[in-house]
Amino acid sequence: MSVRVRRVYEPPEPDDGVRVLVDRLWPRGLAKDAARVDEWPKGLTPSTELRRWYHADDRPYEEFRERYAAELAAPEAAELLDHVRELTGRGPVTLLTASKDPQRSHAEVLARLLQD
Repeated sequence: MSVRVRRVYEPPEPDDGVRVLVDRLWPRGLAKDAARVDEWPKGLTPSTELRRWYHADDRPYEEFRERYAAELAAPEAAELLDHVRELTGRGPVTLLTASKDPQRSHAEVLARLLQD
């Protein structure tokens, strides 16, 4: 199973496999054709409240991870997570985010959950 995290602004690569946008909003300034997104499960993204909390005062990433994992246990998010997990069973999956630091973002939390 291959799951990786990349910025959506990076050009697609042949080994990306299924490209899944994991941001709630479409990335600013990016044409949909250029992004080549295969799936966009908006229900997998952190809640607005959690995003605001995390970015408000440089909150600890570890606590964000825990809170986000708890949100992913909700029925809609859990169903979407299972769907993406099924995709990983078929081949490589690339989680795409506009985050400036993808390795300390919700996309990395998703990648870890999918690889467990």
